[in-house]
Amino acid sequence: MKRDKNFTRSRADAARADFSGLKVAIVGGTGGIGRAFSRLLASRGASVVVVGQSFRDSDVPGIEFIKADLSLMREAQRVAHLLPAEGLDLVIFTTGIMAGPTREVTAENIERDMAVSYLSRLAIVREIGPRLGKRQAAGQMKPRVFIMGFPGNGQAGNLDDLNSEKSYGRWAAHMNTVAGNEALVLDGAKRYPNANFFGLNPGFIKSNIRSNLFGGKTLLYRFIEWMTGLVASSAEDYAERLAPLLVSPDLEAHSGVMFDRKGQAILPSPELTDGNYVAAFIAASEALV
Repeated sequence: MKRDKNFTRSRADAARADFSGLKVAIVGGTGGIGRAFSRLLASRGASVVVVGQSFRDSDVPGIEFIKADLSLMREAQRVAHLLPAEGLDLVIFTTGIMAGPTREVTAENIERDMAVSYLSRLAIVREIGPRLGKRQAAGQMKPRVFIMGFPGNGQAGNLDDLNSEKSYGRWAAHMNTVAGNEALVLDGAKRYPNANFFGLNPGFIKSNIRSNLFGGKTLLYRFIEWMTGLVASSAEDYAERLAPLLVSPDLEAHSGVMFDRKGQAILPSPELTDGNYVAAFIAASEALV
């Protein structure tokens, strides 16, 4: 596959895209990109279940809500059992924060960014993965799992310190989650032949994901978000641009592919083309879970 293969369609095609009858789960669908996807897909006829801490779309037809604190693995596993995986067509993971100035840990003693942005996704995938597609009719597209992060950026993470216990730096800690989500796509593509797994790299999008990076909504954070808003797409624009990709028939034979903000296929990080390294990374992650 060429690096620049484009699986998306024009904006006009996006406006005509019909998601009627699709069953969708969006983990992290109560804010930012996840919320933009949930509202868009529901408006086009999909039945959407969103998972998050606070729900602002109770008045939107077609959206249901599961409340969960995804910093906790026991909560992620509870959510996974509640999701109707057997009948889902799309699962989209957008949950995420960025590591803060000082190391924070959850009640389960996991570095907070690692827990929220990656391990909760791994815990859910492990439970729903074998169940995906079990109730689908013959001839339907395989269920698709889209994992959002920053794949293709050459991040391998620190396999010996995924929990940032030996040393802590907010950028290094977040890069552990970046590598983890890319590894999860590659591992899922091999582990679950009953589904297709894809990575999404949205680039810089105007959202509140960076607030934790600066220790809250400080003056510096507000200035950076203002600057970001001048050059970056909104979450709604990104969702509209990428929506046709979610159901593109061209994806059916390409499990494990990553996509940039325009829906163009990108190469995986060189460090993660080593299957043994990916397996080791996933094993270390499962030990944390």
